[in-house]
Amino acid sequence: MKNMEDVIYLNNAPRHENPDNIYFVQVDPTKCQGCGECEEHCATGAIQAINEEGIHQVLSPSACMNCGQCLANCPYGAIYEGVSFVDEVFEKLRDPETVVVSMPAPAVRYALGECFGYSPGTYVGGKMHAALRKLGFDYIWDNEFAADLTIMEEGTELIERIKHPSKDKPLPQFTSCCPGWVKFCETFYPDLLPHLSTCKSPIGMLSALAKTYGAHETNTPGQKIYTVSIMPCIAKKYEGLRPEMADSGFRDIDATINTRELAYMIKKAGINFRSLPDQEPDPALGMSSGAATIFCTSGGVMEAALRLAYEVLSGQTLTKPDIKIVRTHEGIKAADINIPKFGTIKVAVASGLKNAAKLCEEVRAGKSSYHFIEIMACPGGCVNGGGQPLDPTIREEASVFKRMIAKINKRYKGRRPTIS
Repeated sequence: MKNMEDVIYLNNAPRHENPDNIYFVQVDPTKCQGCGECEEHCATGAIQAINEEGIHQVLSPSACMNCGQCLANCPYGAIYEGVSFVDEVFEKLRDPETVVVSMPAPAVRYALGECFGYSPGTYVGGKMHAALRKLGFDYIWDNEFAADLTIMEEGTELIERIKHPSKDKPLPQFTSCCPGWVKFCETFYPDLLPHLSTCKSPIGMLSALAKTYGAHETNTPGQKIYTVSIMPCIAKKYEGLRPEMADSGFRDIDATINTRELAYMIKKAGINFRSLPDQEPDPALGMSSGAATIFCTSGGVMEAALRLAYEVLSGQTLTKPDIKIVRTHEGIKAADINIPKFGTIKVAVASGLKNAAKLCEEVRAGKSSYHFIEIMACPGGCVNGGGQPLDPTIREEASVFKRMIAKINKRYKGRRPTIS
């Protein structure tokens, strides 16, 4: 086990195991104080008390969406990650016969700096690229490139569904970028799967491209490429292990690490992050637009796809590309987007799976009037993913009261007489 940025990780890099049987997060019963904060942040009831002392556990991996919000909000550091590829990645970086490719997500570059003393939200993309090269990565192919591909694919699919809705591709169309949300739909609303966009997530696209187009462009045999997905998310580890993620003829994603693990690797290698000069990602799969960057916030995927839909349906260029009405940090936000020469597109953005369930129930009941629905499992989107640096206040000031209540509850339960 390793402590990386105040989170415990098991040294577990599964290769052929069914990800549906893996506990990506679990509770250490020796640290759990029974406060119930984890259960409050779980949208599916996967994490519950297992005894009178209130000790919690993830009861079944099938009910867990792997979002990691329980971990991010535990005031005692009692929840650990069950999968880490860090040791394997270090090993591959030392192997001269392996071409190691990094694929960082947009949200990572806005949180990584926190681990090195920067203020939350500081953009450190240039230093991140430099650090990845210092670590020994042969190529940096940016997931923002694939986010742009997703915009084109998902936006085009939305236009087709609006013009020609069918039983196989009905309205509303749901986004398909978030693996926690996709598993939630598969588990609890399988009848709504035809509503999901047929697009892979950006990392699903980029990883397949890395071993095909990227291999061709760099004259590298695909079997020599080892891809490392760098995500703000724990659920992306689940996605990377899904059996269908092998469309390139190889395992598309060889390893997934999150922001905390990348920070650990940089520190472990003795790299002075703050002194690094800004660098750019590598060409071929490194270019991107501003629309790709906003993917990491709730409403970002929606806004990016709407920009494309607006211009294609109206035949006009957006003078101001910002569609701020669909941006949200919590709850459900609905909007009507008026498109010249076409009409109105009705959209909704749900932040968090509890809000996703409300929209799913509407669609299931045939009461939804929306054309397009974006869902992110984590409140506020990927920027608040379960793999991002922890908020220190949760374990400091915010936990003082909870600690006191937990101690009182524990004493009360211990003294409670047994009724026979």
